[in-house]
Amino acid sequence: MHLRGDLRAYPWGMALLATSELRTEDTAHSLAVAELERAFATGPESLLRDAYDLFGSLVYSLCRRSVDDAAAADITQEVFIAAWKNRHRFDPARGGLAPWLTGIARNKVIDHFRARGREDRRVEQAKHAFIESPGELEDVALRMLLVDAIDTLPERAQTIISMAFFEDLTHVEISARTGIPLGTVKSDIRRSLERLRHGLGYAHG
Repeated sequence: MHLRGDLRAYPWGMALLATSELRTEDTAHSLAVAELERAFATGPESLLRDAYDLFGSLVYSLCRRSVDDAAAADITQEVFIAAWKNRHRFDPARGGLAPWLTGIARNKVIDHFRARGREDRRVEQAKHAFIESPGELEDVALRMLLVDAIDTLPERAQTIISMAFFEDLTHVEISARTGIPLGTVKSDIRRSLERLRHGLGYAHG
C-alpha cells in the first residue's frame, strides 16, 4: 500500500514526516499513472491489471461508502470490466483515470440500488458518496489509505494513533483519556509510526 500526495498538507501527515527523513515513491507513481493513462485507450489487456493495481483500492473504498463489503467487491470488478470495454472513451486530455473510474463506479452503485427497487434515498446518497473535484478525491484517497493502514495495527495502537492523528491529542492527553501510562503511549506511537511508514510506502532515506 502506498500513500500518495503531499502529506505536509495534513496534520496527521506531518506526524509521519516529523521524526526522520523519508523517501517517497511519488515520482515513480506519477510516471506509472501518466504512462498508463497515455496507453489505456489503445494498449494491451495487461493495462487493465495495471489500472486495478493502481486504483482498485480507491474504487472499492468509495463503493464501500454506499454498499456492504460483498457488493463493493462485485461493483469494483464491474467498474474495471466496464472501463476496459469502454476504454476508447477515455481521453487523458480531459482528465485522469481516477476521476473517470470514479464516475463509472458512481453509476454502477446507482444501478445496484435501482436494480433492487431503491430509487429514492439510497440512490441520492450514492450520488453524494462520490467526489467530483480531483483535490477532494486525493484528500479522500489519502485518508482512506491511512485508515486502512491503521486498521493493521494492534487494537491499543489503533486507539492511540487515531487519537493522535484525527483528534490531534497530545501524548499527555491520550494517557489521561485512556489511562495508559505516558511512557507506553509514547512507545506505542513511535512503533506505530514506523509500521505506518512502511505500510504506506515510505521508508528511511
